[in-house]
Amino acid sequence: MFGRVWAWSKSHGMLVDALRVAPLFALSLGMTIPYSTITPHDPGAYIGVPGYLGLSALLLAPLLWRRQHPLIVFAVVTLASFGQWLAGVDPLPANFAVLVALWSVTYRCSFRWALAACGVTEVGVWLALVHWDQVTLSLFFSGSILVVTIWITGLYANTRRRYLESLEERAERAERERDQQARIAAAAERTRIARELHDVVAHNVSVMVVQADGAGYAIDSDPEQARLAVRNISKTGREALAEMRRLVGVLRQDEESGTDYLPQPGLAQLEELVRQAGVPAELRIEGAPCDLPEGQQLAVYRIVQEALTNALKHGGPGVSGLVELRYGAAELTLKITDDGRGAAAPRSPDGHGLIGMRERVGMYGGAVSAEPRQGGGFEVLARLPLAEWKAA
Repeated sequence: MFGRVWAWSKSHGMLVDALRVAPLFALSLGMTIPYSTITPHDPGAYIGVPGYLGLSALLLAPLLWRRQHPLIVFAVVTLASFGQWLAGVDPLPANFAVLVALWSVTYRCSFRWALAACGVTEVGVWLALVHWDQVTLSLFFSGSILVVTIWITGLYANTRRRYLESLEERAERAERERDQQARIAAAAERTRIARELHDVVAHNVSVMVVQADGAGYAIDSDPEQARLAVRNISKTGREALAEMRRLVGVLRQDEESGTDYLPQPGLAQLEELVRQAGVPAELRIEGAPCDLPEGQQLAVYRIVQEALTNALKHGGPGVSGLVELRYGAAELTLKITDDGRGAAAPRSPDGHGLIGMRERVGMYGGAVSAEPRQGGGFEVLARLPLAEWKAA
């Protein structure tokens, strides 16, 4: 509540300052009639009602700008009061503007300026007592108590103001950091989706191309085999479209938050992936399976998908593959091998498959290698630690 009031007063500075000094304006105006009826002891020091109003305005009007220029306002008010003392004019209610200006300097300026303003005000108290020929230690002490009280109050308010400003700055910085983290998270999510799209498109399109080539060769000699290939192309295309819709749908800002997307593929879909890889492949699982996080299951799925896609694209005619998944005591070993061309196979200069494999495995503290095998073929070997997941 106090923070909101402080923020409002900060945005409506001059209005707040005017309301705060309004009682002093009212007091000065209210004393106009009594001032006009007094009998001055020194006629030379009596300035009349016009002089009274003019001097009061000179002392009070600068207070409206004390928020923006506290030192200048204090200097104007104190110089006007000193000129009043030199002229022998009696103190007026508007001379309380010196105390208001003192509080503003203490509240808004450094301690050095606040201390200097306090000293100047103390000198003003002494000069006022000299004007009234009442220079006694007790009276000076009484006036000093009022000055020091206002000064200490201003110092406390200054500390409070700095504290609120630090809170406001900290909140703004936290908001900026939150927005920055949101942008980083969004960029990471888009990178992940781009990688997923690469895997989906590369695998499914490669399978469709191979099936289409097979259908083209068999359309005259074996129409049934050609029809089977066309059906596989249609099925693979629909699966690719469904998965791409799921991935691209994440990027759509105007979708309802409750939209359901298909689950990410994992180890349960690994057998189907190997069966529909486009190359003859076999899946072997050794050891006791354990529950893995969905992200790690997806990493295993995508590595197998990428490796079989590469075998399909670069292994040559008649290539076959073997996928081995071994659960050990501390790590999961994934090995995908093929009997294709190996080192003799052409390499795509703009391929990102191996980079994507390393990024996926690296997220879980694992390692991956991909290299031609001696005697022909290609091997992808990935190791992912399991100890922390089993302990959980």
